[in-house]
Order: sequence, then C-alpha cells, then structure tokens
Amino acid sequence: MAKPIKIFAGRSNPALAEKIAAYLDMPLCDAKVENFSDGEISVNYFESIRGSDLFIIQSTNPPADSLMELLIMIDAARRSSAARITAVLPYYGYARQDRKDKPRVAITAKLVANLLTQAGANRILTMDLHAAQIQGFFDIPFDHLYSSVVLIEHVRHKAFRDNLVVASPDVGGVKLARKFAEELGTDLVIVDKRRPKANVAEVMNIIGDVRGKNVLLVDDMIDTAGTLVNAAKAIRDAGGLDIYAAATHPILSGPAIERIDASVLEKVIVTDSVVTGHAFSPKIETVTVSNLFGEAIKRIYEDDSVSCLFDSKNITQKITNNH
Repeated sequence: MAKPIKIFAGRSNPALAEKIAAYLDMPLCDAKVENFSDGEISVNYFESIRGSDLFIIQSTNPPADSLMELLIMIDAARRSSAARITAVLPYYGYARQDRKDKPRVAITAKLVANLLTQAGANRILTMDLHAAQIQGFFDIPFDHLYSSVVLIEHVRHKAFRDNLVVASPDVGGVKLARKFAEELGTDLVIVDKRRPKANVAEVMNIIGDVRGKNVLLVDDMIDTAGTLVNAAKAIRDAGGLDIYAAATHPILSGPAIERIDASVLEKVIVTDSVVTGHAFSPKIETVTVSNLFGEAIKRIYEDDSVSCLFDSKNITQKITNNH
C-alpha cells in the first residue's frame, strides 16, 4: 500500500503553501501552530500522520522563530511516526555565512543543516541557495530547485526582451546571470564592485557593453538593495537604456523599498518564496513558484526524477501537461 501524502505549512508563508496545495489538488492538512504567552512555539498535528510521506512547507527567513517553528514541526512529525519527513524551504535562511571568511565567526549554513537533520528531517527541498555548496553540508537527500526556470519564462513575454543584455551585479552572481543570458540568447555583462563593509556596496566598473541596450540585472536575493541600485546606476551612467532586475528572494530589509523606488530601475521581478512584510512598491512585480514546488513535491512522492525541472525549456510544458 502506498504511503499517504500529507502536506503541512508553517506560518512563514501560508499564501505560497496554499498555492502549492492547490496545484496538487489537495488541501493543506490540519495542524495548529501557536505561541504561548511568553512567545514559546507550540505545534499540534490534528490528524494521524503515522506512516505518511509528510512535507512541511516553511521558509526560514528571519526572525529566528521561522526556523525554530520548522524544527518543532519536524520533531513533532518524527515523534508521531511519519514514514518520511521532507522539509520544504522555499528560502533557506542563514545561508550567507557559508564559510569561515574571517576569524572567530560562525558557519550558520552548516549549523542550520545540522539542526534540520538532528530534528528528524529525512529530505530537504529548497530553491536558489545563496551558495550551491551548502548542499554538501547535508548527509540526507537534497533537492535544489532553480527559480530561473520560472523567471526566464516570465521575462520571455516582456516588451523589454528586445535589445536586451543580462547583467550580474557582482562577480559572485555570474553563474546565475550566465544561465539567464544563455536561455534568453543575450550577451552577459558583469558589474565589478568593491564592498567596504557589510551591506554597503561600491560599484567600480562594468565589464561588457551596455550602451544603447535594455539591461536585466539578475541576483539570487535582494536584502537592502544597495548592490542592485548601485549596479543599476552604474549601468545607466554607462549608457544603458531601460534597466530591470530579477531576483529570487525579496528580503527587502531596511531601506530597500525606498532605494528601489528612488532608483533608475523600471521593474524588479521577484518570486513569492518569502513574506517579509515590506512596504508596497509599484516597481516590484511578483511571480509565483508554487507550480515549481508543487511539481517537485509530486515527483518526490512518486519517486520520480526532479532533474527535468532544472530546464526552462521543458518545465512549462511538463507542468501544463500534468495540470
């Protein structure tokens, strides 16, 4: 007899969880996640999960309660005899500290990997890690999705698609930007910057030609938006025409919204991987990744391949054919 599938959601991104469940044509299962008066988190599953293939959808963006909530949900599921527990993290928080780049610092990406494994997760499903090598921090199966397959398809139908070049706002994002450039059939430009201190970016020069071109800046996340806005300004100063951005995780902390609204950027296209409570901006356009995660969950449950979801050339067709 096949294991029953059960999908639960934490409180970090309920809207995305509902969309994923809708793609799978099934409701979210019943659980109560609440806080005691002192803030301590309590989890109670209101239906039997014994022997089930259980998926918990929860982004772990700050505050730390999001991560703690996921750990408690995993622990409760393990103690309730779920057959397999897959932690679905649309956004893997604490990933930026992925190596010891200066003395006396933590490697939080590895710490979170240890916590998830020790809590009882049997498998991880996430999207666009800040550093791909974080997959190696886990000794359990790990599926890594790419939002580029959704964002690229979205960009294909935009008017600015003509006369376009793709740009990386820093050297570290070249691999992601190259993927966009190859799929969209455009040239690749790199903005070389120097960062004097954390969350402060200083643009130095542009590698490539942007004069007379529309430009799409590509990044994995937008935090304070300093890097993105400075890169856009440098591109405009170098003769770029309409400047757009596409990023997976819209953290948008601190002055991010004000910077974007005051910048030369026309639009910033992001996914719904996180909910951060940032102010509304007419420049921000959101694309859902619910179908991508829904299809991945379906394939994991059916022990089918997830690798076909890495390619934007076939993901739309495959998802459309299944639903």
